[in-house]
Formats: sequence, C-alpha cells, structure tokens
Amino acid sequence: MTAELIVPQWPAAPRVRGLVTTRALGDMKSEAGRERLRALLPADPKWLRQVHGTDVVDAAHSQPGIAADASFARAPGVVCAVMAADCLPVLFAHDGAQCVAVAHAGWRGLCAGVLEATIGAMGVPAARILAWLGPAIGPDAYEIGEEVRDAFLERDARAAKAFRRTRPGHWRLDLYAVARRRLASSGVTRVYGGGLCTASDAARFFSYRRDKANERMAAAIWII
Repeated sequence: MTAELIVPQWPAAPRVRGLVTTRALGDMKSEAGRERLRALLPADPKWLRQVHGTDVVDAAHSQPGIAADASFARAPGVVCAVMAADCLPVLFAHDGAQCVAVAHAGWRGLCAGVLEATIGAMGVPAARILAWLGPAIGPDAYEIGEEVRDAFLERDARAAKAFRRTRPGHWRLDLYAVARRRLASSGVTRVYGGGLCTASDAARFFSYRRDKANERMAAAIWII
C-alpha cells in the first residue's frame, strides 16, 4: 500500500495485478487523474458508464461509454476498471489467472445481483474464483431507509443480519456483510479485503455521502 494506491492483499496468481486508487492520485473523473492512473497500467482502462445495474461486459470487446457495472477479461493486458466513492468495488480472479473481473456494487447493484452476474460471466467454476472487497462506505456510516432494507430482504431474508436499526425507519447497512453472503451463496468462499470505510477516512478516500461531490477512485484489475 502507498499513499496513492491500495494493492490487494490476497493469494491471487502471480500474473494477476490489481489496485484501488486513493484521493492522493486524484479524481478519476478528471483527465489529470486518469493520466496519472494510466501511467501505472499496461493499457488504457476499459471504463464503463456505470448505471447501478447488473450488466457485465467483456472488456476486450467493450465500446467506450457502454452501460454496465462490471467487466471481465481473459487476455493479458486488458484492464478492467470501475469508479467508486462509497459504492463497493469488488475484484475477482481465477486462481489460475484464466480470467479476472471487477464489479461496481452500490446497494442497487448488489441487491439486484451484480456480483452473481459477474461470477457467471467469468465462465469458470466459482470454486476457482477469489474475490477482494475494496474500500466502501462502512457499516457505522451507511444509514439507509426502510425501502432499501425491504429490497434486500425480499431477495434473502437472512440478510437481516447485515442491518442495524438506528432510528424509526432507518438502518445501518453493512455492504461488506451482504457481499460476502452473496459471494458465498454463489460458491465463492475465498474472499479477502473489506473494512476500509470511505466515509470515515477523508484523508485517503473520496466519499459521495460525506462530501456530496463527484470525485471518484478507481479499482482496476488485469492479467500480465
């Protein structure tokens, strides 16, 4: 880990590379920030037009501006990337480096199944996949309304453990706990990371909920 980057601590294959930027590298929605990131990568990232959905694209063949919230790559040198500033970025890697992927999981995408869709799109056995949970708004900072909790419980009643009541009609949501549950239900049991709260660490992370601003970090992964 450096001031500008967080490098996943996970037992991915040596050919897999991944990172998450911090605010020290700059806003990834700006040209200056993207140029600084590009200097650290083997190729231009395959950016997505994120819409809080569940669509997953093959980064090697994606077009600029394509609407999706996850991408995968099987060829070396293709950089899958998403932007986030409170939503949960999740990196995926086949343990033999046959495929990598990244997903942008805000509550809507997480609830709707973006992680499950990403696992399916990778086309490898779930038992061979490792996942790493990047910085996101933490369970002590993320207050949501009753409608969000209801949406999750409609899909999985046992997700109730990820919510903590704060005041009438409001709850704290643990995105990490929901993600781990969804991954395990899909057969991905080797899950790493989690626990870095964007909202409570203003020195390192942008946070939409905290600042009501549009700056973003990036999460990227590729095969060398």
